Amino acid sequence: MAEKVWHLKSCELFANLPAEQIRRLESHCRVRSFAVRSLVYLPYQAADSVFLLTRGLVKVCHATPEGKQSTLAFIEPGELFGELALFDPSQRDEFVEVVNAASVVMIPAEELLHLMAQANAFAVGITKLVGLRRQRIQRRLRNLLFQSNRDRLIHLLLDLADQFGVPADSGVRLRIKLSHQELANLIGSTRESVTIVLGQLKSEGLIDVTRRRIAILRPHQMAERVGQTYRAPSPPGIPTL
Repeated sequence: MAEKVWHLKSCELFANLPAEQIRRLESHCRVRSFAVRSLVYLPYQAADSVFLLTRGLVKVCHATPEGKQSTLAFIEPGELFGELALFDPSQRDEFVEVVNAASVVMIPAEELLHLMAQANAFAVGITKLVGLRRQRIQRRLRNLLFQSNRDRLIHLLLDLADQFGVPADSGVRLRIKLSHQELANLIGSTRESVTIVLGQLKSEGLIDVTRRRIAILRPHQMAERVGQTYRAPSPPGIPTL
């Protein structure tokens, strides 16, 4: 029980809730562990729970009927996912795959809905979380429709720097490892195209890539090339809303 309470309080959304509400919530939660490449849930499963990641890294993905896969988001410890169960309890549209061995707290959607009705600040936090995540996905879709592979990849790297960036001696280093195929899945491209563009950006001195680790050496110049303003990442820690 104490472990679940600690995990809930480690998430910014739950941190300021009264102890009574935390105890009620944790009494209905379950903790599960998942191995690398296992699936937390699949499309078409009942959407009756929301998940809090407490350890590891997972990615939210979508697959077309033709079998093509796209990555919608990466989730770090302290973040909720599967939150659309709060608004459409029928079934999932996406699936979640484990990137690094993970532990999650499974929270019944009906309990979160009850909490949202009781705590206005919590309800606003959930709504903001959903809105920001949808905004990020919509921005990526706009880039997919109207921009070249190069510009889409630059936008993605800047977006990842905002979410997962750590200030380094030269520019910003991403905390997560990403293969060329994973980058391609994020921008709706091919692994070969991503490899070519990464090589170009590296030769121009804009990035450095070593063993799936990416550092953005000149983020301001990269942002200018796609008409964007660069914002330095916040220090690592529990993601803020």
